[in-house]
Amino acid sequence: MKFDRRRFINRLIVGIAAIEAIVLIKGGITNKAKLSEDKKLIPVGKSDSYEKNHVYPFLNHHFYLKRFEDGGFLALSIKCTHLGCVINYNNTTGGFNCPCHASQFSPNGEVVASPASRPLDYYPITVKNGELYVDTSVVKRRKSFLKSQLTYV
Repeated sequence: MKFDRRRFINRLIVGIAAIEAIVLIKGGITNKAKLSEDKKLIPVGKSDSYEKNHVYPFLNHHFYLKRFEDGGFLALSIKCTHLGCVINYNNTTGGFNCPCHASQFSPNGEVVASPASRPLDYYPITVKNGELYVDTSVVKRRKSFLKSQLTYV
């Protein structure tokens, strides 16, 4: 068998290019997953910048941040649990109303008036170095409001 230098070099270049492509694709997927995870961890600031018993809208990120009288925080989804319409904050009751089918929710997200059959979903809140972060990659469904759903600093 005769050694063909041209064919050897062509195969070597194709092999190196294939290995490089695999490394680039794997790195791109890993970096994209990390970026999307970081992007869904929404920084909302320090806890002392929020007044007790107030609601703060973060509509671009699809949640309301509620600080309760005892200092606990709850990040409620803006989607009605009936059909997913965007709910509105009600200044008079301190709760939330669905403009589509008239569901009403209490300040902690429990159903006050149907057709919604379960409380508003919520997002976990984490605290890092005194800063609050809302994890919008995890939607928590619930059957009722529990004190353990609140985050304290």
